[in-house]
Amino acid sequence: MNHTPRTRTVVSCTLLVTALGAGVTACGSDGNPLSAKPYDAAGLISFNGPTGAEKRADPDKPLEVTANGDEGRITDVTAQDSTGRYVAGELAADGSRWHSTSPLAANAHYTVTVSTEDEDGAPGRKVLTFDTSKPTSKKRLTVTFGPQAGTYGVGQPITAQLDHEIKDKGQRAVVERALRVESTPAVQGAWYWVNAKELHYRPKEYWPTHATVRVHSNLDGIRIDDRLWGGAAKPLKITTGDRIEAVTDASSHQMTVYKNGAEINQIPVTTGKTGYETRNGVKVVLGKQYFVRMRSTTVGIAEGSSDSYDLPVYYATRVTWSGEYVHAAPWSVGSQGYANVSHGCTGMNTSNAEWFFDTVREGDIVRVVNSDGDAMEPFGNGFGDWNVDWAKWRQGSALFNGTPDGPAPGDALRLQPTAV
Repeated sequence: MNHTPRTRTVVSCTLLVTALGAGVTACGSDGNPLSAKPYDAAGLISFNGPTGAEKRADPDKPLEVTANGDEGRITDVTAQDSTGRYVAGELAADGSRWHSTSPLAANAHYTVTVSTEDEDGAPGRKVLTFDTSKPTSKKRLTVTFGPQAGTYGVGQPITAQLDHEIKDKGQRAVVERALRVESTPAVQGAWYWVNAKELHYRPKEYWPTHATVRVHSNLDGIRIDDRLWGGAAKPLKITTGDRIEAVTDASSHQMTVYKNGAEINQIPVTTGKTGYETRNGVKVVLGKQYFVRMRSTTVGIAEGSSDSYDLPVYYATRVTWSGEYVHAAPWSVGSQGYANVSHGCTGMNTSNAEWFFDTVREGDIVRVVNSDGDAMEPFGNGFGDWNVDWAKWRQGSALFNGTPDGPAPGDALRLQPTAV
């Protein structure tokens, strides 16, 4: 909605009645003409949409409302469909014209409320309704939001999976603008195009604790190109819990766990040895399994070699799709706190692993520092989203002049558990 202030002249009730004609209540009990019931502004405006029994409007054409002559001006316009979606628009500074700046949905019913004032400052109003025509193509873009509804850690990104590739920058902007994320408390956030079929959304910082995040799509009926229109999407609601952050220092062989900024535990650990160094950077808990069988053959280590293994592992908390876990490693207790002897996982004794397993949830933060390993991949091997700085993240949005491509998280090979 737009409103341009204008100096108004207060006139007497008698003059207003004369100017507006019979049947108009000119003044309220306080004698102020601005408290008058709005007059019917039909004669003051023109509208380019269909009215009455006319055919349906073309959703590809913008709406336009103009003021007729010099007898008044438009002060505000709201356009909304029956599902509650508003149409963005722009009002000229002099109130002479309003036009829509966002696309209309096909096969939708719209209500347009136009507010005006005449040359004496008296308010007018006109409500217009119309329907848009059906999409010209049956091809629909389906969006699936993730994760599933539930409670997550403050590092959990929102994902949007598309069933058609969207490569054109302008089309990406149409899609992205319709994917809405609202959090309570409110935070600054943005979508990032991981590739042509997947977007991730995250705040500038981690989500607030005990927040509610609602995600929905306004794409239904919106034209993306001549052969593709937006389809309906199931909305998503998640909540966040406490901020749990586990920081592993690979050089000191210690994991420090924080809850809402306060240290709650310090655990001796072992991380990846030479040739199997644990990845540095921020990871997000992907899931938890009480028991996992870990075999070296899943990471290309030949059976029978000096590095081969086939072990039962308990209290396994997964942080990458390629097989990096935080888990119980009773076989390396003598090295925990002193040396790095694993094949990439973070190992600890069984009681500490059980405590960690019971303390964290999906979306919690697991950060590794001072390892000789590579940096955690931003995408494709779990949620490395937080390793992208905010300025670069914003450039990954189609609304901020950037549309980089990369591997889809869904394309990462779901390997059997590997490293110990």
